[in-house]
Amino acid sequence: CSRWEEEKKEDGVKWVQLEHRGPYFVPLYEPLPEDVRFYYDGKPLKLSLATEEIATFYAKMLDHEYTTKETFQNNFFHDWRKEMTLEEQEIIKDLDKCDFREIHKYFVDKNEARKALPKEEKQKLKEEADKIQEEYGYCILDGHREKIGNFKTEPPGLFRGRGEHPKMGMLKKRIMPEDVIINCSRDSKIPEPPEGHKWKEVRFDNTVTWLASWTENIQNTLKYIMLNPSSKLKGEKDWEKYEVARRLKDVVHTIRAQYRKDWESKEIKKRQRAVALYFIDKLALRAGNEKEEGETADTVGCCSLRVEHIQLHPQLDGQEHVVEFDFLGKDSIRYYNKVSVEKPVFKNLQLFMKSKDPTDDLFDQLTTTFLNKHLQHLMDGLTAKVFRTYNASITLQEQLKALTNPEDNVAGKLLSYNRANRAVAILCNHQRSIPKTFARSMQVLQEKIDAKKKQVEEAQEEVKKAEDEFKDTEDAKAEANVEKKKKLLKRLEEQLARLNVQATDKEENKQIALGTSKLNYLDPRITVAWCKKFGIPIERIYNKTQREKFAWAIDMAGKDFEF
Repeated sequence: CSRWEEEKKEDGVKWVQLEHRGPYFVPLYEPLPEDVRFYYDGKPLKLSLATEEIATFYAKMLDHEYTTKETFQNNFFHDWRKEMTLEEQEIIKDLDKCDFREIHKYFVDKNEARKALPKEEKQKLKEEADKIQEEYGYCILDGHREKIGNFKTEPPGLFRGRGEHPKMGMLKKRIMPEDVIINCSRDSKIPEPPEGHKWKEVRFDNTVTWLASWTENIQNTLKYIMLNPSSKLKGEKDWEKYEVARRLKDVVHTIRAQYRKDWESKEIKKRQRAVALYFIDKLALRAGNEKEEGETADTVGCCSLRVEHIQLHPQLDGQEHVVEFDFLGKDSIRYYNKVSVEKPVFKNLQLFMKSKDPTDDLFDQLTTTFLNKHLQHLMDGLTAKVFRTYNASITLQEQLKALTNPEDNVAGKLLSYNRANRAVAILCNHQRSIPKTFARSMQVLQEKIDAKKKQVEEAQEEVKKAEDEFKDTEDAKAEANVEKKKKLLKRLEEQLARLNVQATDKEENKQIALGTSKLNYLDPRITVAWCKKFGIPIERIYNKTQREKFAWAIDMAGKDFEF
C-alpha cells in the first residue's frame, strides 16, 4: 500500500505524533555604516535604531511604484512617527523633507555585490542556508520526516497589499517568540524558544495541521506555519479536493436543471440564488464573501456584485441578451467580460436592478452562506468553490482531447497543452501584467529565429548542390553526401519549427498567468494521464517542486484516467 493510502485516522484527528524545532526567526536589524546617512531638510540626521530600521524599509522601496502612492506615503509616515523618539518627532514632520537616497544606494550596491560574489562564496552562503533548512525545515509527523512549507517568520517591513489596498505602507512588525503559539504532540521534544524569550503558548491540538501560529498586526489575521505541499497530509487534502469535484460531475446536470427551474420561482431570493449559481457555474466566478469596509481593497465576487458592476444590452455585436461585467475581483484583478446569457437570466437581472442605485447590491437577498447551505443540500461537500475546480479541470480535459494531434512532435504537443491550460486561465481570469523583460526576451528569440532561417536556407542550398553533384557522378560517396545534407536540413528545420512554436506560445501567454490554475484548480491526474498517453516526459510540464506536490497523482494515474 502506498503512503497515500495508509490507515485512516478517526474523524477530526490529523496526527498522533508531531515534533519540530519551531519557527526560524529572521536575524535582528544590523545598523547602517557610519558613512551612510539620512538627511532631513538637506542636513544629515542620526536616527535612533528603531527609527533607522523603519527608514531602511522605505529606502529599499524608493524605485518602486508604491512609494509614489499617496496612501502608501501617508500610512508609512504615520506608523513611522509612532516609533520615533520624542526628539525625532519634534524634528521630522514632513515626509517630503526626508532624503533616503543614500540609504537606497547602499542597499542597491549591497545587492549588486552579492550578485557579483565569486562562486565559492556563493556556495558557502548556500551551504549556510541549507543547514538552516535541515535544522528547521523538517518535522516528524507520525514517524515520517516531512518537509515544512514556510518555516521562517516573515521579516518586518512595509505592507504592500494588492491593488489599491487602503492599508498599504503600514508597518509590518517583527514577529517575536512571545507572539508565537507552538503546536506539537505532548510526548515530543518541545521546541526551545530563542535564548531569553518564551513562547506565547504551547498547545497539543491534533485536530489541526499547523505547527505554529501568530497574529499579524495589519489585518489582524492569523498566520500559520504549515507542512510543505509535498507532504502526505497536504497530498491527501489535495486529492480529496479533486474527488469532491469529480463527484460534482455526476450531479451537475441535476443541479443545472434545478437552477433553471428556480429562475421562474415565486420567491425573489430563490431567483437571485439561481442566477448567481448560473454565473458561478458558467463563468467560474468566485462566490464573493461579505467583507469589512475600509479593511481591504474594494473587491467583489458573484454574491457581492453591485448594480454598477454590470450593464445589460438587449443586443450587442450581433448577440442577444448580453451582460457586460466590469469589476475588481480577488487581489484587485479586473474582471471584464461580455456574455450572451439565456433570456430568463436577462429578464431576472432587469428585475433585480429595477429602481436601485448603482451602489446597491445586485443580489440584495443573497449571502454566500445561504448559497453554500443550498449547495451542501444538493451534494455533500459542495460549495461555490468546487464549481471553479470542476469547470477548470473539465475544460482542461476537453481542450486536451480537442487540441492534441497524436502526429505532432513533442514541441507541438506541448504547445497544445499550454493552449488548453490557457483556456482554463482565461476562464478563471488569471491575469498577470506583461513581464518587464518581455520585449527584450521576445527580441532575443526573434534574432534566434532569423539566424536559424538563414541556416535553413544555406542547408537547402547545400542539399541542392549535393544533388547536382550526385546527378553528375552517380557514385556512392556523392549519394551518401546527399543523405547527410538532407539529414542536417531536417534537423535545422525541426529546430526552426521549435523556435517558432516557442514564439507563438510566448506571445499568447504574455498577459495570462498559467501557474495559479496549474497548482490549484487542475486535477494533476489529467496531466499525468495525458503525458503517459502521448509519451511526454512529465518534467516538461511540472518542475521539481510541482512533481513533489503532485507525487500522489503521478503515483495513481494511468494513461486512461478520466476526470
